[in-house]
Amino acid sequence: MDQITSKVQIREIVAAAKQQGQQSGIECLILSLQECLLKKKVRFPLLEFAAREIMLFVPEAEQLHLTDRLIVTTEMGSYESIHKACTYITMGNQWYVCDIIGERVLGHALLTSPKKTIPLLEELAHHPDKWIVRTIGVATHYAVKKGLPATFVDILLKLLISLSNTTDFHVKKGIGWGAKTIAKFHPKLVTCYSKEIESPETKQWFRTKITIGLNRHKLGAKQIQ
Repeated sequence: MDQITSKVQIREIVAAAKQQGQQSGIECLILSLQECLLKKKVRFPLLEFAAREIMLFVPEAEQLHLTDRLIVTTEMGSYESIHKACTYITMGNQWYVCDIIGERVLGHALLTSPKKTIPLLEELAHHPDKWIVRTIGVATHYAVKKGLPATFVDILLKLLISLSNTTDFHVKKGIGWGAKTIAKFHPKLVTCYSKEIESPETKQWFRTKITIGLNRHKLGAKQIQ
């Protein structure tokens, strides 16, 4: 798979797609983006950059239509900057759909509007779709890594602990990812919940992720010294 590695390449691809759209309509714009961008291997930050560049010239009234059309291409890069996050996660039914949207949509919302987003995540914890539950951990990972205040991380840790009895492989991966990141950046919070974490009701896989995160915190502290 070809790889795109720079913003210069992104700008050239987006400019060419824009020209196609202006000459032949939005369907040609979508086709150009699919062939020249979404079928390529692109790091998430560059996909974010591409989304911002595209939205500079796509009228607001057409943006949702554009994302709807891109989502059905099922290309790995087509899930960036999607507004219908949960709908698209369920529709995509793949780990990368969940993780890309979980980080860049729900994760960003959690980071920037935690008071509004945390109650939503608590509701999603009871969702029947495994990918939606997985995205709670993914969003937690993103927001904590980016500096979410400890007050909100405390609530999220309790939420993740409550989900530690899951047996689904994909849900465990997402929840474990969030737990590991919390332990790495907020080891004192983990200590506060040591009783709950060591409880027989908390599965071993969850405790293992916590231990990995704590070890990474210690390693980082040594490197700073």
